[in-house]
Amino acid sequence: MQLAGKRVLVTGASQGIGAEAAFRFAAHGAHVHLVARSAELLDLQVKRIIEFGGSASAHVADLADAAQIRALAEEVETPDVLVNNAGVGRWLFLDDTSADELQTMTAVPYLAALLLTREYLGAMRARRSGWIVNVNSPVSRLPIPGCVGYQSSRWALRGLTASLRLDLRGTGVGVSEVVPGKVSSEYFNNNPGAEERIPAIARLIPTVTPQRCAKAIVDAVEKERAEHLFPWQLKAFELSGRLFPGLTSYLTWKTGTHR
Repeated sequence: MQLAGKRVLVTGASQGIGAEAAFRFAAHGAHVHLVARSAELLDLQVKRIIEFGGSASAHVADLADAAQIRALAEEVETPDVLVNNAGVGRWLFLDDTSADELQTMTAVPYLAALLLTREYLGAMRARRSGWIVNVNSPVSRLPIPGCVGYQSSRWALRGLTASLRLDLRGTGVGVSEVVPGKVSSEYFNNNPGAEERIPAIARLIPTVTPQRCAKAIVDAVEKERAEHLFPWQLKAFELSGRLFPGLTSYLTWKTGTHR
């Protein structure tokens, strides 16, 4: 897909991967709709894009609220590209997680992506064009201990991606899933204690930058790529999990967090 002149909606765009993806789409000539909860942070990102000659607008919405998703869809016309990037959640054992927090983890990223995609999908089908990108986590491939609520939602997002890909085959609407390794974004600062739960074996996977993630997202759309896991060490672990599931699961457990 050629991005010049296209309209792109990016969720979770106030910082980290989402902000960098929005900036990169704008640099390719797209008008970018940035969505997040913080008006102040969104305005900073829009200003940054405009200062570099790009085109962007901010839309404040809490995507854990279905009514706000509906309002966002009424405010923003169906984009050419929808990037479902928003995600929240601490890494906790199930019985250490409150029911309210579990519902929030399910709402974002999974229900947010499910409901927002539903809002725009009919128009994309009707015009027979569009692209959906779901940004996922390595725990959607390689579960780790002490992270039940968060990774359950990420597996649900993976299921949504696979289901959409089958439903949309031959319609002109494409779906990509982008799965980076650990990212040097604000996530671990915003969720203290999560980084310590990364199994020692998984720490062999190098950390990637939000800028590299942004490039992967834009490349997935331009090249119409179905799936992109990176860096290569993550792909190797994912292959190991498919070929040797018992061994990979044991090593992840053995080097992971325990009570």
